Amino acid sequence: MDWAAGIQRALDYIESHLTDGELDYGDIARQAACSPFYFQRIFGALCGMSLGEYIRARRLTLAGRELAAGGAKVLDTALKYGYESPESFARAFARFHGVTPSEARRDGSRLRSFSPLSVHLTLKGGTIMDYQIADKPGFTLLEKVERHTIADSENLNTIPDFWTRVQADGTIEKLLSLASDKTCVLGVCYGDQPTDDKTFDYAIAVPVDPETPVPEGFRRTAIPARTWAVFDCAGAMPDAIQALWHRIITEFFPGSAYEPTCELDMEAYPDGDMTAPDYHSQIWVPITRK
Repeated sequence: MDWAAGIQRALDYIESHLTDGELDYGDIARQAACSPFYFQRIFGALCGMSLGEYIRARRLTLAGRELAAGGAKVLDTALKYGYESPESFARAFARFHGVTPSEARRDGSRLRSFSPLSVHLTLKGGTIMDYQIADKPGFTLLEKVERHTIADSENLNTIPDFWTRVQADGTIEKLLSLASDKTCVLGVCYGDQPTDDKTFDYAIAVPVDPETPVPEGFRRTAIPARTWAVFDCAGAMPDAIQALWHRIITEFFPGSAYEPTCELDMEAYPDGDMTAPDYHSQIWVPITRK
């Protein structure tokens, strides 16, 4: 995927469909030849906000301009920009602009404006990212799985909460007792599944023998052979891993000969104090040549 061109096509598509009711995240992602999950991850890293926040800001900007220009009714404007009722529109409008829709129609009202984004590449350098390209045969995982949402970047909070719970309730110990490799635990994002456009499965997992019995409440998943880009990460969780993801998306893939397959990715967490500043982990991303 041409990252810059793909994101720009998606931005142009959003801008031309702001009055089309609820925008389909799958349709937006297809403009960038990407799955909805990975598009939203890329968008958040490149643009500094979630896809939903961006769409909401652009719609409320245009709604404010129309109301301030006079002639537009609040109800008509609310429906035009995807709100089901004047009340929900008024709440969102007031949070964004600081005034109500009715107040915006008066002369002299102060409104906020959020301009449409556009993609411009700039050169950055002087930093080192440790990685290797590795061919790995297929393997089997035993997983504890939860569904999470990327809407408004909620996953940045819910996934760390998931880890806290499984560390406290004995799930990690159960997984490690069945693992074929007991040196680390994996966090697996499944980003290309037939679910809705805003949710994805996230698994806390260990590698196991293919015939390992599956305890109740767990799942066994076969991971096919792939070529992986493996990135070393140093620092306390979750900030260090989130910062490395930002660098992978904004620095590595735009300038490398590889692109992600957008099916899944893994984070490898060895035993140790995950809150320590010198804690070491890894990110594994399945890749293909551009």
